[in-house]
Amino acid sequence: MFLRSLATAACCTLLATASLAQSNGEMGGMKMDHQPAAKAMPSPPATANVTLNGKAVTINYNSPRLKGRTIGSDIVPYGEVWRTGANPATTLITAANLKIGTLDVPAGTYTLFTLPSAKQWIFIVSKKTGEWGIPYPEGDDLGRTPMTGKTLPASQENMSISFENTKGSSTELHVKWGTTDQYVTVKAQ
Repeated sequence: MFLRSLATAACCTLLATASLAQSNGEMGGMKMDHQPAAKAMPSPPATANVTLNGKAVTINYNSPRLKGRTIGSDIVPYGEVWRTGANPATTLITAANLKIGTLDVPAGTYTLFTLPSAKQWIFIVSKKTGEWGIPYPEGDDLGRTPMTGKTLPASQENMSISFENTKGSSTELHVKWGTTDQYVTVKAQ
C-alpha cells in the first residue's frame, strides 16, 4: 500500500512539473518558442468573382489603404505602371475566353496591371504569372485596353476590385480607390 501511494505521488509530481515547465516555455531544459499571434497584413488579400456563361472568372489581389495619401502623386503615380493592388501580383483566372475592352483574352491565368493617368487609365493583361507584382515585366503583355473613369461620390479608403452590372455573358470590372472608379467591360466569348 505504501509503494502504491509513493508511486502515485511520484507520478503526480512528475505531471505537475511537466505542466509547469511547459507553461513557462521550458521542457527538458529546452526553451520552447511561443509563436506570436498572426499580425494582420496592412493590405489584406481579397477576391472578386463572377460567373459568365456558366464559367468562373476570379481576380485575386491585395487591398491597400489610402492612409491620407493622394492617388496620382503620393501613391499610384500617374504615368507609371501599377500592379493594381499590393504585395503579390494581382491575378486573373478565367475558365472562359474573354473580351476585356478591346482585348481578346483566352481562358487561363494572367497578371493584371494598370497604367494610371489624370485623363484615362489603361488596363494591362500580362502573360507572365507568379511574380511579386514589381518590377513590371515589360515585353510580356498579352495586351492593353483603355478604361472608362468615373468619380465616386465619397472617398473609398480601401482599394477594391469588383464585378458590377453583370448580365448574362457581360460584366464590368471596376477598380475603385479614393474617389477614382476606373472600369472596363468584360464579355465571355
